[in-house]
Amino acid sequence: MYYLGIDLGGTNIAAAVVDENYKIIGEGKVKTNCPRPTEEIADSIYESGMMAIKNAGLTLDDIAEVGVGCPGSVNPATGIICYSNNLGFVNAPIGQMLEQRFGRKVFLENDANAAAFGEKLAGAGKGADQFIAITLGTGVGGGVIINDLILSGMNSAGGELGHTVIVKDGEPCSCGRNGCWEAYASATGLIRQTKAAMEADKSSKMWEIAGSLDEVNGRTAFDGMRAGDETAKAVVKQYCDYVACGLTNIINIFQPDVLCIGGGISKEGETLVGPIREYVERERYSKNVEKQTVIKPAELGNDAGIIGAAFLGNIYR
Repeated sequence: MYYLGIDLGGTNIAAAVVDENYKIIGEGKVKTNCPRPTEEIADSIYESGMMAIKNAGLTLDDIAEVGVGCPGSVNPATGIICYSNNLGFVNAPIGQMLEQRFGRKVFLENDANAAAFGEKLAGAGKGADQFIAITLGTGVGGGVIINDLILSGMNSAGGELGHTVIVKDGEPCSCGRNGCWEAYASATGLIRQTKAAMEADKSSKMWEIAGSLDEVNGRTAFDGMRAGDETAKAVVKQYCDYVACGLTNIINIFQPDVLCIGGGISKEGETLVGPIREYVERERYSKNVEKQTVIKPAELGNDAGIIGAAFLGNIYR
C-alpha cells in the first residue's frame, strides 16, 4: 500500500509517494506562485502529487490516502485552512478541493505538526511516547506528539512554541508581539544578530566570509567561529543561549522523552546541540531526577513533513 504526502509551502509544493516502511519512492515539485486564487493552488497541489505518483512508477489507483502539511492554522476535522498569511488563505476548503481532484480521502495538518509526526514515526522520535520537534527556520515551528497524537488545542492552533515570550518588551515578532522566542532563535533572528555584530566590529572575519551584509546567512557566524573569530564566537554563544532558553521552558512544561531540533541550522549538529544541552542541564527544573529529556538533531530533514503528512490518516482516519 502506498501513501501520498504533500508539503505545501510558500515557495514550493513538494510531494512524495511513501510506502508502508516510510520510504520515499517517487517525488514531484512545483512552484506555489503565491498570491493567486485558492482553486489554482489546489490545481498545483494535485499536479505535484500526480508527478510524484508517475515518478514512483504507479498510478492513482495505487494510492490509499493523501496527506497535506500547510503553514498556518489548520482544522484537520473539516479540512479547512483557517488562516495562512504566507499563502493568503482565510477559511480555505483545501481538503474538499483536493478530495474532488484526487478522488481519495485527504487529511490536512499544520506543517510543523506534520514534520514532528514524521520524525516520531521514522526519525529522531521513533519509540518515544512523549516527543517534541522544533524547527529553526525563517520562524520557529513546533510540534508536540503525545502517545502518537498531535497536541493542537481546541482551535487547532496549539503548539505555536515559537510565540512564547522569552524577553519582555523585546525584539518585535512577525506575530505582533514583542520578545517572542522566534524573534531570537529563528534563522532570521540569527542573521539579524550576526549583522549587528559585524556592524559593531568591522575587523571581524565574518565580513570576509559573507562578503557583505546582504550575503549574511545562518551559517556565517558558525563559519566565523570555526575560523577563530571572537565576535563570531560571541554571536554563536548568544544564539545558542536564546535557543536553549526556549527549549528549557518547553522541557519544564512538557517533560518529553525526546526533543529534536530541525531546520537548516540543525545541520550544525553538535556544534549547535552541545552548548544547548549544557545550558538546559544547568537550567532545567528536573535537574535532580535520573531520567532526563534527550535532546538531539532531527534526522529526516525536508522529508519529515512529507512522511508525516502521508500518514496523517493514522491519527484522523
